[in-house]
Amino acid sequence: MNAEAQRKLIFTPEEANLRLPLVQVIVRDIVELYQNLHDRRERINEIKRLPGASARDEDSVYSEELLQAELDIENDTEQLETYINELRELGVELEDPALGVVNFPALRDGKEVYLCWKSGEDDVTYWHTLDEGFSERQLLFEESLNHEIENGEEPPLI
Repeated sequence: MNAEAQRKLIFTPEEANLRLPLVQVIVRDIVELYQNLHDRRERINEIKRLPGASARDEDSVYSEELLQAELDIENDTEQLETYINELRELGVELEDPALGVVNFPALRDGKEVYLCWKSGEDDVTYWHTLDEGFSERQLLFEESLNHEIENGEEPPLI
């Protein structure tokens, strides 16, 4: 799918939830690999701070380990990009690889918004505007729930 077609995908909550099983698998892989990459980068930085580690010649006791670790990180960074591209092909945007937050482009009252899902949640039940993020997200059905409660009606099950 080309980039132009991806931008045109608009999801309803139902459509987002239909894609969720596959998205969950991809996001789980992203979160695990992202954390692993972060940990290994931290380890490389620790090694580079050790005495003698700055010598990049064959005499350095760390040079082989550093070289291999950097190659592994490069390969895994490419794999991470592959996972992110898989999400893009589904029309989904990664917001936070550490938390596993993704956005599904949607329309709300005629305006573009994101349906928002975080790893570990059962369904896509939140949204936020394009210029807001995860911390500002709101329940999809909050307005209708508030209206029904104010009018003494039973709120629907979400």
